[in-house]
Amino acid sequence: MTDRIWLKSYPAGVPAEIDADQFDSIADLLDGLFGKFADKPAVHNLGRTLSYAELERLSRDFAAFLQALPGMGKGDRVAIMSPNLLQYPVALFGVLRAGMTVVNVNPLYTPRELEHQLKDSGAKAIVVIENFASVLQQVLGKTPVEHVITTRVGDLLPVPKRWLVNFVIKRVKKMVPAWRIDGAIGFREALARGAATSLRPVEMTREDIAFLQYTGGTTGVSKGAMLTHRNFLANVEQTSTWISASFREGAEIVIAPLPMYHIFCLTSTLAFMKWGSLIVLITNPRDLPGLVAELRRWKFSGMTAVNTLFNGLLNTPGFDGLDFSALKVAVGGGAAVQKSVAERWRQVTGRYITEAYGLTEASPGVCANPMESPWNGTIGLPFSSTDVSIRDDGFGELPAWTGAGDIEKHTGEICVRGPQVMKGYWMSPGETAKVLQDGWLKTGDVGYMNAEGYITLTDRKKEMILVSGFKVFPNEIEAVVAMHPGVLECGVVGVPDEKSGEAVKVVIVRKDAGLTAEAVIEHCKTLLTGYKVPRHVEFRDNLPKSPIGKVLRRELRAARKA
Repeated sequence: MTDRIWLKSYPAGVPAEIDADQFDSIADLLDGLFGKFADKPAVHNLGRTLSYAELERLSRDFAAFLQALPGMGKGDRVAIMSPNLLQYPVALFGVLRAGMTVVNVNPLYTPRELEHQLKDSGAKAIVVIENFASVLQQVLGKTPVEHVITTRVGDLLPVPKRWLVNFVIKRVKKMVPAWRIDGAIGFREALARGAATSLRPVEMTREDIAFLQYTGGTTGVSKGAMLTHRNFLANVEQTSTWISASFREGAEIVIAPLPMYHIFCLTSTLAFMKWGSLIVLITNPRDLPGLVAELRRWKFSGMTAVNTLFNGLLNTPGFDGLDFSALKVAVGGGAAVQKSVAERWRQVTGRYITEAYGLTEASPGVCANPMESPWNGTIGLPFSSTDVSIRDDGFGELPAWTGAGDIEKHTGEICVRGPQVMKGYWMSPGETAKVLQDGWLKTGDVGYMNAEGYITLTDRKKEMILVSGFKVFPNEIEAVVAMHPGVLECGVVGVPDEKSGEAVKVVIVRKDAGLTAEAVIEHCKTLLTGYKVPRHVEFRDNLPKSPIGKVLRRELRAARKA
């Protein structure tokens, strides 16, 4: 393996190794934070701030409630289906402190997507925001879920604001479709029950599964990456060590506009909390004027986002007038940060965006550029305790590119080894074997390493499409489109999009000559989350195929470039 050539490029103060075993579990880490920063503000949302002591108490109560539910025990899976609200960290930390496993669920899932994830994970309980309870109601009877905890947006806000927010959302804005789930327990009732009972200590090990974090893996079939307590804690330490050179304990304010159900936000939030930071949770980052108004309230020192959000903020009136004097860290992940966006961000804020790279299977962080370095088109250097190797199709290691010769001879699959790499895919040994080889995680991404240890991502071996940082897999979209009776066959590719980086395009051979693009899109909207719905529909007489009849997506891509 390449001798860790990247270490010579490390920023001052970043060690070659981190201690991945300093905590026995995430609950162990949390206990320390709750005690050390008890009187400091921990999380803020919709006008209310919880201190670390309050977060400890509420998550303890929720943990005790879960333990008291019939049939619930160590390792049982609990799904959380909610946007960023105060309830999210309370439920999240409560599940982990109860010795159970978190299954993060995108609240925008369609019934089909939700059913698959709940059945596959074997989730016994779910916390769901009322706005999406009607979706859960449609599939609940087909899943193993035994306990449903529902919450309303304002449930952890003080009275009378709680009453007002919940009334407006349900009665005025009519954002809560009618639902009925017999036996469902309200979140506030769950906390009250938990407060009246004791929290039993649970013996956990670093190898216990903390998260089943769902991803498409290499095939597009949604699978749960088994992230152990050690995996997650290691990546929190790696990330925290990398970004925190100028941090002061208990003094930083971090804006979290990305959803906590996304692994990037989840890990970075804990990394910032290690410093006793205040995390400002943004419920609806798509409301850019609202986000700018929230940013105006804070002298924030950190922020995580994807390229499209950085770009959106830069184009929102009022953003360039904010106070950026405290800003230390802006981390871009999920998708490539565009040079034009990075340079404009620097002009407006006075700070650089630090581009990082990762994937769900690595908890997710693999590498990042040094803090406060200009955009360079690379995904940076491997984190502490992380090895990255570029491999050819035969799994042979390729040498670093020194700047001379054919760069293609140095380009191959990016493979990763480190304490943050997942245990495997849940209940999928075959799929696990495809991506884990001799201790290495085969990322499916293609690139090369230069002589300084910087890695450049050139392509994706997986035919994945990145829409605003979210993975979309052609197989899934093709399967849904093919369900339409007017479709004979189809192929899906990603196309460049100014707003989302990429958008989904479907190329269709019609069975029904009257089939329209509008009909295809409406069909997809009933079965797919919004970002997966094709933005572009093209009709053709035939599709390019291999000798065995497989649609050649690369030729579909080549055709659209012509």
